[in-house]
Amino acid sequence: MTGPHSGPLAGVRTIDVPTVRDDRGALSVIEAGTHIPFAVARVFYMHHMTVDRGGHAHRDTEQLVLAVAGSLTLTLTDGRDTVSHVLNDPTRGLYLPPMIFIDITDISPDAVCLVLASTHYDQGKSLRTREAFLAAVAAK
Repeated sequence: MTGPHSGPLAGVRTIDVPTVRDDRGALSVIEAGTHIPFAVARVFYMHHMTVDRGGHAHRDTEQLVLAVAGSLTLTLTDGRDTVSHVLNDPTRGLYLPPMIFIDITDISPDAVCLVLASTHYDQGKSLRTREAFLAAVAAK
């Protein structure tokens, strides 16, 4: 893939999480409306993952995805372009706008993936297969 994105992938961006470090360790903070462009309605995290995850898109959910431990790769597509991001730093998250199909791979054994989401979970608003996602993109 080359050149700038014009679809939903154009909204994908890295967000540096403000972090304070001292001799006790590090404290990172994320505030809705200040550090991320949405109010947080749901927080979830995945851990002890033994298989790849993702394989879906959300019609109306914004997300911030962080690897708070270990590492993983997010492969994202908007139906036209595809890009991959390695997450391996708990002070850097990846902002995802709606209608981005997500695959999570290359998950390290110690990975913990934290997700802040703008909506409550509604399976009816998720596109659970690549085919359903591509059909929804084509219908726009």
